[in-house]
Amino acid sequence: MREGVVIVVQRADRYLIIRRASAVIAPGAWCFVGGGIEPGETQEQAVVREFREEVGGEVRPLARVWEYTRPDGSLRLYWWRADLVGDKLECNPAEIAELRWLTPGEILTLPNLLDGNRAFLATLR
Repeated sequence: MREGVVIVVQRADRYLIIRRASAVIAPGAWCFVGGGIEPGETQEQAVVREFREEVGGEVRPLARVWEYTRPDGSLRLYWWRADLVGDKLECNPAEIAELRWLTPGEILTLPNLLDGNRAFLATLR
């Protein structure tokens, strides 16, 4: 089973959401920032690294808030709340096509929203 982290960054009533680039797994899908945990890496380290790699920003991990296992059992994701440090964000075009700050309701209307993200948003109600 592969393991990864998902980074949930919130500002007021909006969350940072991304659309994946065309050359990565699930191209064009909308989701929160995240990625795989590397060997020997803690979840907190993966949160910081993945956020930096994908959107060029710095975060401070706060707490693991949810866990999702894909129905086929091939992937487990650990969802982390994190604080954005500073305002600098710049999409890595190899991984991210665009980013937006949206409310949960707006996120749910996006086409190609990954299932785990939809399930996480249901926990916010």
